[in-house]
Amino acid sequence: MTTPSTPHNAPAKLSECKTLKEFLNHPIVTEKIKSLVNKNAATFTTSIMQIVNSNAMLRTADPTSIFNAACMAATLNLPLQNGLGFAYIVPYKKRENVNGKWIEKIEAQFQIGYKGFIQLAQRSGQFKRLVAMPVYKKQLIKKDFINGFEFDWEQAPEEGELPIGYYAYFKLINEFSAELYMSHEEIDAHAKKYSQTYRTYLDKIANGKKANSVWADNFEAMALKTVTKLLLSKQAPLSVEMQSAVLADQAVVKDAEKQEFSYTDNNIEDGEFLMVVDDATFEQCKQSIQNGETTLQELCDSGAYEFSQEQLAQLEAIEQAKGD
Repeated sequence: MTTPSTPHNAPAKLSECKTLKEFLNHPIVTEKIKSLVNKNAATFTTSIMQIVNSNAMLRTADPTSIFNAACMAATLNLPLQNGLGFAYIVPYKKRENVNGKWIEKIEAQFQIGYKGFIQLAQRSGQFKRLVAMPVYKKQLIKKDFINGFEFDWEQAPEEGELPIGYYAYFKLINEFSAELYMSHEEIDAHAKKYSQTYRTYLDKIANGKKANSVWADNFEAMALKTVTKLLLSKQAPLSVEMQSAVLADQAVVKDAEKQEFSYTDNNIEDGEFLMVVDDATFEQCKQSIQNGETTLQELCDSGAYEFSQEQLAQLEAIEQAKGD
């Protein structure tokens, strides 16, 4: 792409932009926005500013990550208004080792709500029916993983009753259907396994500290998203758009067009693997603990790292040796 000429008052480089407003007004960025949303460029920019201004952490987040998350939403044609529940820009803290020193950085992560996955599935034209809903005790009649579950949806929950599980179902135009039911305990275990930030939240609460988490604050919405995403990714025919959505969900978007993503949290919800730190990063972590620049607890609480059991054992041994 040819870089447009820079007006006299505009910063020479994107890296010199000190605020999100300056970043969005940079000629390179405005050109990108016009190519992405055409005549809706002004509305697109305004909506980004409104979302960021409503969240204190996002106001201090890396502008590039905010913009790339918004571009991903625009590429998938999913509105970012929080109240709609289709897609979100979520801030995440991370710690980076820069020249031997640990610095804290806030990046924006792109997240799709369960309504967003339903929207994308509907657009494919292959679905006759797709639903996701909480399940209450009287509604679950029979668990049958072979022939299908039985529910009585006419049974209303008691006042204040919490769901016992979450259910997603789809039927295709060709009459193929599939369903997924997960109990509340299974969803909670899934969140603990695949979300380091949720585990950190639970640890802090258990120790009497204040904390927040997307899972803790929006458990039902996240649970419905989980069953919907798992069901679609494992059982449904995925359009190119849906494949992009599955990859981009809960990632820091590096380049929406090239499908380049970085997973801040280990929340890849296909249930197949955990993303652990690579050898180079692990060596930096060991050195930082050895030098007294950080502690293992701080590394875990940052939400930026997922250590294997073997790595944890090595880091604990280093910390114990220092204490001795």
